[in-house]
Amino acid sequence: MSDPDHIPAAWVAVDWGTSHLRLWPMGADGVPLCRIDSDKGMSSLTADAYEQTLLALLEPYLGSDAVLDVVCCGMAGSRQGWAEAPYAAAPCPPPSFDRATRVATRDARLRVYILPGVKQAVPADVMRGEETQIAGVLANHPEFDGVICLPGTHTKWVSVKAGEITGFATFLSGELFQLVSQHSVLRHTLAPKGWDTAAFEDGCRVGAAAPARLANALFGLRAEALLDDLDPIAARARASGYLLGMEIEALRGEWQGRSVVIVGENEIAQAYATALALQGATAEVTDAEKVTLAGLSAARAKMI
Repeated sequence: MSDPDHIPAAWVAVDWGTSHLRLWPMGADGVPLCRIDSDKGMSSLTADAYEQTLLALLEPYLGSDAVLDVVCCGMAGSRQGWAEAPYAAAPCPPPSFDRATRVATRDARLRVYILPGVKQAVPADVMRGEETQIAGVLANHPEFDGVICLPGTHTKWVSVKAGEITGFATFLSGELFQLVSQHSVLRHTLAPKGWDTAAFEDGCRVGAAAPARLANALFGLRAEALLDDLDPIAARARASGYLLGMEIEALRGEWQGRSVVIVGENEIAQAYATALALQGATAEVTDAEKVTLAGLSAARAKMI
């Protein structure tokens, strides 16, 4: 007799980030039964807490004796995570199930696999989690040849050709913006929230035209606020524009004349699309959750 409180899941897709955890119990038809969000990210867990975290969140989907496959990407596979999943070395296809690390679990109902990240020797760079989103983009566009931008606190720009990650670069622009706006002299100048599109676009143009003068341009916001009462919301948007303009100019040789996909339908993804458009590039913005699930599903398909 079936348990009325048990919802059968064919497997579970997991994106385990530094500060957040997302799980999708998947139906046999490949459609998520739901999405479960948690603040139990890598930074808040010790290695021995991961299994219990999964068990607590997946209780409605666990039977008494059935084995549930769990496919994870992200920081669970980092050195500070659940079990280190060794990096694949670029150039390489986005790593899939054949390179996954099986994690030993005390509960026999869980069978957990962690997908590896990707490393680059020169210049040194690493990613964890983004490689699965790249796999998702390629699952939907197998012939894609161009650049994939993955915006965030640490934005990745990934060059893809013939199904392989040929190279990538990470920019700390998002974290720099947080530090400048919250912990520098500009904390008195930049509004904590709000947006001014025209000011952002102006900042993008300045950042792209003179990236070497970034530090000078940022201090200029402080001076303009003191001398001309610069609006704090405009100052915030312009500072963001300076950083994105600098970043996009630095990668001009990668994206110019090529297809560009931006992963993430949120404000920051749209900001990158705007900054690129100002430099004459057209980018397709695609949903981050959809491509993450597509990448995890592609890995799962190679298990069965």
